[in-house]
Amino acid sequence: MRKWSPLIAVCLGTFLLLVDVLIVVVALPAIADDFHADYADLQWVVDGYALSLAALVLGAGSLADRFGRRRTYLVGIVIFAISSLLCALAPDAQALVAARILQGLGGAAMFACTAALLNVTYEGRDRGVAFGIWGAVNGAAAAVGPLAGGLLTEHLGWRWVFLVNLPICLVAIWFTARGVSESRAPGGARLDLPGTISFTVAAAAVTYGLIRAGDSGWTDGVALTAFATGLIALTLFLIAETRSTHPMLDLNLFRRTPFTVLIVAAFLTHAAAFGYLPYSTVWLQQTLGNGPVKAGLYGALPMAAAALVVGAAAGRSLQRLAARWSVGLGLLLIAAGNLAQARITADSTGAILIPGLILVGLGVGCVLPTNASAVLADVPRERSGMAGGALNTFRQLGIALGVAIFGTVFTDRVTDGNGSPAAFADGLNATLLLASATALVAGLLVLVLLRDQTPAPAAQPGQTTPKRTSSLPL
Repeated sequence: MRKWSPLIAVCLGTFLLLVDVLIVVVALPAIADDFHADYADLQWVVDGYALSLAALVLGAGSLADRFGRRRTYLVGIVIFAISSLLCALAPDAQALVAARILQGLGGAAMFACTAALLNVTYEGRDRGVAFGIWGAVNGAAAAVGPLAGGLLTEHLGWRWVFLVNLPICLVAIWFTARGVSESRAPGGARLDLPGTISFTVAAAAVTYGLIRAGDSGWTDGVALTAFATGLIALTLFLIAETRSTHPMLDLNLFRRTPFTVLIVAAFLTHAAAFGYLPYSTVWLQQTLGNGPVKAGLYGALPMAAAALVVGAAAGRSLQRLAARWSVGLGLLLIAAGNLAQARITADSTGAILIPGLILVGLGVGCVLPTNASAVLADVPRERSGMAGGALNTFRQLGIALGVAIFGTVFTDRVTDGNGSPAAFADGLNATLLLASATALVAGLLVLVLLRDQTPAPAAQPGQTTPKRTSSLPL
């Protein structure tokens, strides 16, 4: 049992992190009723957490490499628990969003360490088992979120979607303290404050611009100002990372084609698989009149079950398969699943989503574990904290921007149709078609550009990234 304590600790943290991205989805109508919140407020309840997590996880990865991944992971759990309590006690929508942003800070400290802890703890066959189980938890947790949120909201109230985190945090702390050994990168790393600030501003400004444009139109001055601010901040981030002696994201990592392709695939996977879930839940509850539990069952359980089956039954086998095929074909399954859902009419029931969600779940179960292990295999082990942080950053950015972009499409169609059942169906279909196209592009990108990998060489003293670039045969 002690051998697998690190895996249990990491899986508990991962489960919390990913469930809390979307656990509030089914609770959004109840939150809106309590706080009289509009669509923009509801988007920020989801995106405030995802965006904070994405913006800060890179900096947290650098700190974890320097001060220790076990220590950083424990601090993150404590912050996560405190902020979950603050979410549950929030008196209004603004306080809830602020607490969700703090929750993202704790989540970033945890998320930056998850893959790196597995990478330095397990080797050989155990490593394949660990990443297979962790990948199954990744896929299932993100999909189970709406189902868990529905059960808690319907029977106990929406505030319990946050209170339930507290006992899980305590168990995660116990397993971490008991079984996880400390690890850090040789020579450590320093906090890249200019990079952290500029990246955070860039991500927040673009997300705000997308949500604002959905409310006020693409020519709205505030939205355009937000986009311009995001572009300037992104430029400053690239300059800061190029000039820094201790960057939180070493841009030289992107010189390896497999690393770049896999990071882009992670971003697009999470946008395509999870970014539309808030809007399918809105359709299930506000248009069809389903309760939170039934909405969670229709909108989450098929995906969760399929992802769990793939992770449990084929996790180890997928680790032996070239990432090009497991990730690429998994993305095509996600594309097919989203397309299968995009046939909703004004008379449809929630059952119409089930076959497509099963396909999406199968794809998610194929992509997530192999994508993570392939990214880490493509960098030196001492850079695993940075690589894991980059991976998790782009995953959460995918969700945050997916929610914002798909929300703009959905809101436009619903508004144009005066909120009729047909307008809701049309809006969700348009969102699903865009999600399908996103997954299709990502899958083709992986199949065309990714080649079989060889392990990255260890960095030499004074050298932070591998010198060679992979150009490998099929």
